Amino acid sequence: MALVELVMPKMGESIVEATILKWVKNVGDSVEADETILEIATDKVDSEVPSPSAGVITEIMFKEDDVVEVGKVLAMISTDGEMPAKTTAPVAEVQAPTSNGNGNVHTPVNVPAPTPKPEPVQMKAPVRESAMAGGGSDRFYSPLVRNIAQKESISNQELDTIPGTGLNGRVTKKDMLSYVEHRTNNGAPVKQSVSAPVVSAPATNGVAKEESAPTPTAQKVVSTKENAAPIAEGNVEIIEMDRMRKLIAKHMVNSKHTSPHVTSFVEADVTELVNWRNSVKVEFQKKHKEKITFTPIFVEAVIKAIADYPMVNVSVSGDHIIVKKDINIGMATALPNGNLIVPVIKHADRMNLLGLTKSVNELAANARTNKLSPDQIQGGTFTLTNVGTFGNVMGTPIINQPQVAILAVGAIRKKPAVLETEHGDVIAVRQMMFLSLSYDHRVVDGFLGGSFLRRVADYLEDFDKTREI
Repeated sequence: MALVELVMPKMGESIVEATILKWVKNVGDSVEADETILEIATDKVDSEVPSPSAGVITEIMFKEDDVVEVGKVLAMISTDGEMPAKTTAPVAEVQAPTSNGNGNVHTPVNVPAPTPKPEPVQMKAPVRESAMAGGGSDRFYSPLVRNIAQKESISNQELDTIPGTGLNGRVTKKDMLSYVEHRTNNGAPVKQSVSAPVVSAPATNGVAKEESAPTPTAQKVVSTKENAAPIAEGNVEIIEMDRMRKLIAKHMVNSKHTSPHVTSFVEADVTELVNWRNSVKVEFQKKHKEKITFTPIFVEAVIKAIADYPMVNVSVSGDHIIVKKDINIGMATALPNGNLIVPVIKHADRMNLLGLTKSVNELAANARTNKLSPDQIQGGTFTLTNVGTFGNVMGTPIINQPQVAILAVGAIRKKPAVLETEHGDVIAVRQMMFLSLSYDHRVVDGFLGGSFLRRVADYLEDFDKTREI
């Protein structure tokens, strides 16, 4: 019987493990090649794992909600469509009745042959990936665990004390998040509430009476369980956050804790841009089979401004600034369920307006149909969010870590504006838009942030209305 291994796929450079959300197929089910067998989730995106070949699932190694490392075998598939035969212990051969010579007949009984004991297998200790700086422990820690420890300022010595629930006592992401949740401000874990021991009181009528040992002071215990229902009064409805909303909440809080946010605003006259887009959108779609929106035009202006001010396209690591030579623009996209995801246009500076339009449309469509691959939401160096989609004129966006800036574009609205002409100032109706830039004041000061934002507005205002498509 030919068996094929279904392994946890690699889903990006920084992804080392994933959580099993749901098994779509079970043991004994037939599957076709590329048919979905299970659904998994990472910190970045949900994905489906397809079957590598047609056959029958003979074994499943993990259950739902298990966290599995990349490369681990998830299930076995029989390509010839047969389930493995069940093995039974061999039975000793039945012998004919024999006589011992004194008239007594001895009839042998069928006795299962002894099953040979398997030889003990020496389990190899997990290979230590890299030593924790300054620590003497050889305990294995995944990159994700080390990253959480760094963000939460957990020392090497403290990390060594965290109990692990993974294979061979490995500390998993769940262990870290649980530890952080119960961790006090000074880094010591919160002592769990333990019931007082039960002691026996003097016997009464021959029956021992059990009583709880007295406690020095009665204290109110507050539940810290993550899924514990909150106490609420009045006419309310309590809705638990879904997995993605929990991740978004953590990322937003982490961003505010990490970066001192500053936001600058400018107002831009985008009349020429709007008029050009309105005049070419029908022909553009006929010629290129793509609908052109304002987003690729905004992205193009951002790319030009980053080329002028490259220190906005950076990240921070301790006391070092990492300047990104690639320009990968993230575009915040609202999902039908109200959550937000940020697909990334890789090497956006190498694309013309048509290429940007195709990338924007493809990523937006994949986001709304939950078909984004892990690679499509990683590696962003700068993010653009269009709050004008919801009719908002401006916003103060939160930085998408580890980036240092995010641009919000507001709704384009007709407004009276003062124009300078050769015949003097006049008031005219113009298409006006606010732009706001939130930036990390550790490395982007007001001069750099304000100059970059003004340059984006200049590129939009100076849009060439005679541009060919």
